[in-house]
Amino acid sequence: MFASSLIAFLAAGLFTVTGGKILYAGVNESGGEFGVFSPNNTGFGLPGRFNIDYAFINKSTIDIFVDREKINFFRVTFLMERMCPLATGLGSVFNETYFGEFADAINYITKTKRVYALLDPHNYMRYGDPSSQPFSGPIIGDTSDPTAATTAQFKAFWRELARRFVNNPKVVFGLNNEPHTMPTDLILANDQAAIDGIREAGAAQLILAPGNGFTGGHSWTQVTGNGAAPSSEFMNKLVDPLKNTAIDIHEYLDIDFSGSHAECTQPGPSNLAALTQWLKDNNLKAMITEFGGGNNEGCFQAVSELIQYMAHNDVYIGWAIWAAGPIWGTASPCCGADTGSLEPGQVNDLGGPNAFKTVWAKAVRPNIPSDLKRNGISSLS
Repeated sequence: MFASSLIAFLAAGLFTVTGGKILYAGVNESGGEFGVFSPNNTGFGLPGRFNIDYAFINKSTIDIFVDREKINFFRVTFLMERMCPLATGLGSVFNETYFGEFADAINYITKTKRVYALLDPHNYMRYGDPSSQPFSGPIIGDTSDPTAATTAQFKAFWRELARRFVNNPKVVFGLNNEPHTMPTDLILANDQAAIDGIREAGAAQLILAPGNGFTGGHSWTQVTGNGAAPSSEFMNKLVDPLKNTAIDIHEYLDIDFSGSHAECTQPGPSNLAALTQWLKDNNLKAMITEFGGGNNEGCFQAVSELIQYMAHNDVYIGWAIWAAGPIWGTASPCCGADTGSLEPGQVNDLGGPNAFKTVWAKAVRPNIPSDLKRNGISSLS
């Protein structure tokens, strides 16, 4: 009796999103997290210099993607140690200069171009030392570490950030980038606290909640780093009173799922099969907010197949490929050294066409849905 009652209670509180089509399609805008990598040098690059150490978007790039490419979604990265200075800690006290620069980027996307922006704290569920991410920094909510930010502080941070965007229906809240190597039940607790904070702020917009193991889709039902329980055992226990939360998934297609290799050897559709079934079984939806491929025919096919797989399975509501950004230059965010970024007008490290001219043109552009909405998606329930 107790077990059946508990199951019924959890089922009543789970978030559900309906619909059977891709609602969001777009690209990552990476750059707000730049300029801090210096292993064992805590505090390096903080707060940083805007348009030198870090930047959020080129507005001309947003114009190209929206007006010419007809996408409707951008995932915009930022760093929590810049948004919430180390001196005051994670919470509701913001660096107003950094927030203002970030808000300018978000407002250009959402208000000027009238498309959607996902707010992405690019922190791996860690706060305090981004000097050698993704592995540095105390884990948020780790009560055994006196230097770690608490789950309550994480809730306060999200309550404040959501409050500042409460009246912008084109903002989507991504709770954190790629948690990993930590107890999965702690990710559940942190995710739930953030959801609670966002809803307490009065914000009704879509939330994307990550799991463990770098929130990888292929490993969603598997034990991940340090023997952590599968994400599938916990992430269906999240409760959103507005039922407007979906699962945040990343899925790279190279040999180790890292996105660092040029060759695509992992079959996205079959690797996502267990996740897809789990989503169906739990009446949940997901969005793949990071994926990518190298500049070669094998990856063009693999990326195309992944996008088509999402379009053909109604548990997926959208996608965003990694990555464009204003200060990548000739460097390659994905996949392989010679691929280059997705930033229009740039070249790769060899002086040749970058991923916007290759991966985007060959694998992404043909698969952009023709009926993407710019208005009217305020809730998925």
